[in-house]
Amino acid sequence: MAYYESHCNTTMQTLLKDGSTDYGIFQINSFTWCRRSRLHLTHQKNHCHVACSALVTDGLTDAILWAKKIVKEMQGMNYWQRWKKNCEGKDMSEWKRGCEVF
Repeated sequence: MAYYESHCNTTMQTLLKDGSTDYGIFQINSFTWCRRSRLHLTHQKNHCHVACSALVTDGLTDAILWAKKIVKEMQGMNYWQRWKKNCEGKDMSEWKRGCEVF
């Protein structure tokens, strides 16, 4: 999923037509999941209680924690449209090889 969302670019930021921004390797959206700045507090839900800047670093801990939270709250991976298009229901064994993922 990270490959299709950001080509594994941890610092990627994508400005969307609705004025929000997707951040980091998992392209987590600023409107719902993180806080861009104090100026935008009234328009953001910030479910992860984290600054969006924490999602655009080479340290993946925050991004992984928030991606897991999104998966839990959204009942799966369907938050990510590129997951649905490129991964859902497809054989992902090639991507998991060597990762000891079951």
